Amino acid sequence: MDFQIVSKENIAGVARQIGYIIIDTKPNGEYNLVRKLTGQNYPRFHVYLKQQSEKLIFSLHLDQKKPVYEGSHAHNGEYFGPLVDGEADRIRQNLENSK
Repeated sequence: MDFQIVSKENIAGVARQIGYIIIDTKPNGEYNLVRKLTGQNYPRFHVYLKQQSEKLIFSLHLDQKKPVYEGSHAHNGEYFGPLVDGEADRIRQNLENSK
């Protein structure tokens, strides 16, 4: 699920505010963030986040399990549905309440 939010906060601050951990940064300026749902690495919410001026562009999905094949990035992910919708709403509310 893709969505945008207007914010003057930097990405590290946004990650802390919404309870995500930055695990990687791409050369194109995109950040890779996760929020675990249990004490294990999976399942977890996974966000690719990029900042363009005052817009934060989120690409959110739910990783159900680790990729099966070594070197593969394919996984059992959910890009739509009630869990993903609920997490997007939680992120939006959290960031809107902090303005």
